[in-house]
Order: sequence, then C-alpha cells, then structure tokens
Amino acid sequence: MVFHPLLVTTYLFIILSLFLPEILYPILPSKLFIGLMLLMTFVLPSLNFILFKITGTIKDIQMFNRKDRIMPFIFVTILYVVVTYMFFKNYHVPNVVKLMEIITIMVIVSTVITFFYKISVHSVAICGLIGILLALNNASDDGMLVYPTIGVTLVAGVVMSSRLQLDAHTPREVAYGGMLGFMIGLGGVMILF
Repeated sequence: MVFHPLLVTTYLFIILSLFLPEILYPILPSKLFIGLMLLMTFVLPSLNFILFKITGTIKDIQMFNRKDRIMPFIFVTILYVVVTYMFFKNYHVPNVVKLMEIITIMVIVSTVITFFYKISVHSVAICGLIGILLALNNASDDGMLVYPTIGVTLVAGVVMSSRLQLDAHTPREVAYGGMLGFMIGLGGVMILF
C-alpha cells in the first residue's frame, strides 16, 4: 500500500521539492502543494474505489480481475486529465504541467491497455518514476537526483517482486508494465523538457 501507483505522483513532487526545487518554480515547495497533489491524485481516486466497491461495481478493492479495473481506471483517467488541465489553465507552472502531462499519459495508456490486457500498474508507476528522475537528472547540471533515482530503482525491485510474490501478476505483466512506464517517463521528459 505504501507504494500504491496513485501515490507515486505525490512521491515525485516530494522528491523534486527536496532535491530539485527550482524545477517547480514559481511554486515554492510546500506542504500545501504536496497536500494538494495528494488530495487530487490519491485521496479522490481512492475514495471512488471504495464507492465502486460499496456499490458492487467492483468485486474486490485490489481489482485482481482485469474487468474490475476498467471503470475505476476510466475514472482515474478522467480525474488526472482534469487535474492536468486545471494546472495548465489556471496556474502558470510549466514544469508541473509537463510532469502532470507525462503522468497522465501513463494513466491513459494503462487504461487503454486494461481494456485488452492486464498490466501491472504498480510497475508502470514506479518505473515511470525512474524514467522521469533519470531524464531529469541528465537534464540538470548538478546531479542532485542521482541518489533519489538509485533509491527509487531499489524500491522498484521490491515493488515488482512483491507483485509477483503476491501472485497479483505474471512476470510478463510486471515486465510489460515496467517497460511501458520507463519508456513513457523517460521519453516524456526528453520530449517536453
């Protein structure tokens, strides 16, 4: 639960606030900003997962069945698109918008794939974070993101192994998710930054 895919966006902005705060300019890293990200990208989607469970739309909150994932993933996609649009339209924070666009693309692609195939969204999220941090580290002059990138890479190994250990995914689902997330994260930063 600590590395739930919906928390990864908040973790990204915490890491950037601590190690590369200038990328968030003109937003000053603050608890309010991190709290807003947590609310919009984790709390609201999580509450709706609970609502989907209560109403019987999904059988299990962990959504082991691919078909159970479709409605919640569509909702999360809509929410992420709205949040990204909100930042684009109302706030003049270009790098936050770019990062939210990359994350939203990960969410959209994961949702589309879910219509046809079950993929590890944990792998998409954590490997997407690695791709983003790796590309941002290469783009920055001071190498401030080296240690966080190494730490996230180690965490990714634990997360992906745990998905296999819990028998939540096959090795192929985990590998495809990891490759997809990494490519979108790395490619997105290389294109947008």
